[in-house]
Amino acid sequence: MKQDSRTLEPLVLPSDQDSSGRTLGAQELELLEEVISSGTLTSTKGQFVKRFERAFAEQLGVASAWACSSGSAALHAAVAAIDPEPGDEIVTTAITDMGALTPVLYQAAIPVFADIDARSYNVTAQTIAAALSPRTKAIVVTHLFGNPCEMGPIMELARQRGIPVIEDCAQAFGARVGDRPVGAIGDIGCFSLQQGKHITTGEGGLVTTNNADYARRMFLFINKAWGYGDPNPDHYFLALNYRLSELQGAVALAQLGKLSDVVASRVELANRLTTRLVGVPGLGLPTVPAGALHTYWKYCLDVDPAFVPGGSVALGRVLKEHGVACAPRYIQKPAFRCAIFQEQRTFGRSRFPFTLAQPSAIDYDAARFEGTFAALERMLVLPWNERYTNDHVDDLAELITHAMERLATDT
Repeated sequence: MKQDSRTLEPLVLPSDQDSSGRTLGAQELELLEEVISSGTLTSTKGQFVKRFERAFAEQLGVASAWACSSGSAALHAAVAAIDPEPGDEIVTTAITDMGALTPVLYQAAIPVFADIDARSYNVTAQTIAAALSPRTKAIVVTHLFGNPCEMGPIMELARQRGIPVIEDCAQAFGARVGDRPVGAIGDIGCFSLQQGKHITTGEGGLVTTNNADYARRMFLFINKAWGYGDPNPDHYFLALNYRLSELQGAVALAQLGKLSDVVASRVELANRLTTRLVGVPGLGLPTVPAGALHTYWKYCLDVDPAFVPGGSVALGRVLKEHGVACAPRYIQKPAFRCAIFQEQRTFGRSRFPFTLAQPSAIDYDAARFEGTFAALERMLVLPWNERYTNDHVDDLAELITHAMERLATDT
């Protein structure tokens, strides 16, 4: 007789929202004390943000890295470096945080949504190609959940068309395609230091590049376009203050030293969970490109609604009853179904920059996004962090297995 999942004990898992799932500790406190003792909290005069930027660039193997106030600020700086004309198009994904999309609109460009592969959850060269037009100014590829996009074909397509590629690596610290780390493959990389990311300063971000022109423009954009260090500085163009403070820089520097261990732990434990769940009927496991390294910001399941009535929502309900803070669908609807796009709510009543869009750029017919809707219908996102143990993973695997069995028989 199968065990009822309701007889299993609730799980108490470490959470990345508090100290149970974070690596914050003595190293961060030591560097914070140095900052406080110095009395210099602004990065324009201090050294900790600069040290962090240099160390991150060296670790990633890029020429330049600039810290900024959030992952959204990083995307904004990247788009500003590309410098689109009003009405230009930037191809991206509809399964992403809104903070990766609004910077495009703030720079007067139009986000154009490419469909995704329904199993990897990422855009592909094929789906990007279908979204390109003569107005395309840039491509944003999002390495969702830490799973790298298939960058070889994407970069080849971009080179053929002469279009720069921005990598959204907010969820993908340490991920690789072959021997190349994400954030160093495209023209610009963007990272987030938000609370739940692989390294955290609460809020924060980074932009990376090997292109000297992009590096210069992103540095300026983060600093109100003021030419710090120039012989005759000025505010050269419209820009914002997106700087990181020295307090955050100190925490980031300490966190960076722990990143390789954090990534190794997440990957090892995710592989353990995958091994434990292989062969569970109705359950799809992470699909990783050949030769790539997935670094598991979250662990995502694919739940077949033909096998489990109610699909990911039903399984998510059972897991939540047992203490697992999972997220069916990840986001409730594709980004283009949100009011900002459906009702074009931007600057007052102007609808700008949507007023400049060509019809194909704002065609959100569901038939164009079969992969996107299929993925959202089936995905169940599990919480993940480096403080999990083998016991946590084994208990989670047991709960998922029994829940799937129970749901499949309750028909």
